[in-house]
Amino acid sequence: MFRKIGTFLVMAAAFSLAAVSVSAQSAPVSGKVEKQNADGTREPVTNALIEVYRVDIKAGFPSAKTNRRGEFSFAGLPYMAQFVFAVSAPDCAPTVFANVRAGMDKILITLYPGDGSKLTEAEVRAGAVGVTGPDSEAAAQQNAKASEEQKKAEAEYQAKLKEVSEKNEKAKKVNEIVGEALKSGNAAYEAKNFELAISKYSEGIAADPVFAGTAPILMNNRSTAYRMRGVNTYNSAVKTADAAEKMELQRTAKGDFAASAEGFLGSWNILKTASPADFSDKSLLESTRSGALNGAIETFRVAAATGQVDPAVIEAAKAMIPEYLNAESDNVKKATAMLILGDLYREAQKREDAVTAYRALLEKYPDNIDGMAYLGLVLVDMSWLNNNDKEMAQEGANLLQKFAGVAPDGHKMKQGAKEYLDILKAQNVVPTRQTTPARRRN
Repeated sequence: MFRKIGTFLVMAAAFSLAAVSVSAQSAPVSGKVEKQNADGTREPVTNALIEVYRVDIKAGFPSAKTNRRGEFSFAGLPYMAQFVFAVSAPDCAPTVFANVRAGMDKILITLYPGDGSKLTEAEVRAGAVGVTGPDSEAAAQQNAKASEEQKKAEAEYQAKLKEVSEKNEKAKKVNEIVGEALKSGNAAYEAKNFELAISKYSEGIAADPVFAGTAPILMNNRSTAYRMRGVNTYNSAVKTADAAEKMELQRTAKGDFAASAEGFLGSWNILKTASPADFSDKSLLESTRSGALNGAIETFRVAAATGQVDPAVIEAAKAMIPEYLNAESDNVKKATAMLILGDLYREAQKREDAVTAYRALLEKYPDNIDGMAYLGLVLVDMSWLNNNDKEMAQEGANLLQKFAGVAPDGHKMKQGAKEYLDILKAQNVVPTRQTTPARRRN
């Protein structure tokens, strides 16, 4: 009765580009050095020196020493390269551990008693093991065992390298698709070609629909495009005089608002558990979350204002408005969001839910005049639908009278409130001085 719908001016969302990070091109290497004594016992070797030489090209890397547990580690050796370790320690014979690759861990290097000497780079590259004396046979056996272990490690490394390569190639393709989708979608949006924008954003989402670093950005953008297309369609429905065409245009707009709400909810569900590591810029996580919440609130507002409220919109609002209230600090914006929830229920003819939502609003913000008006309106309507329930009618009349007394003359609801009050007076329902919503039975 009180609503007049004109053209809606909806702010466009700020669009962002994001890239999928690819895997690092190096990996750590770690292991342990033990000494095997003549009696067969083994013990960790402290301060053993591990010198690193790359064998596919003539290059060396910083060395490392073992800790008191005989452990060593290198933060990162490059993939696609092969290394040997020259290992030496006091009272031990030096040795060479070959076929080392990036990503290997739990390497076990065994040293035997010796003079504590070191191998030169030339000896290492020539394949010298530097083990002589009575333990040379044991050393040879150990080297043979190490060779088998290295073959196994090499096979595992090659498998891992293939996996990394495939992931990198996939990430590269996803980056290309997402980047092009965002670029084309944004250009179409700016040109107000919302149909094309929706299509392009959908292509980007399909490339990786669950990656937090890109999917929610594309979902937010697509949801905004859905809303804008719905607004244009609804405004066309307002202008047409053909009843069948009007109904079809309204149905289409309602579907777009539902798709917009579902898209924002999907974005939010991904973002709730997202990590800053998923984003090239950590601040982008918070801005994308804010975009999802604020974009959803605008879609809910437009759906309620046009009366095109699909059940999907209400489900999204039930989930996202509480999240918005938790994130928002501005009381005016919080009150507006709570009002919108009541409006959605009211437009969907869910009157009891609307009453609950409006009561919650007035309990938190008792001077909210829109809440007074709409709660009064819904209560009066419910009284008429419930055999002229006097208690509902009285509370509604009290609220409408309070609203009429404080609302400015230009308020869209004021004339309608007065008309309702006149009808109620004709039914012997006269407003009392009560100015706060009565808590009534459920």
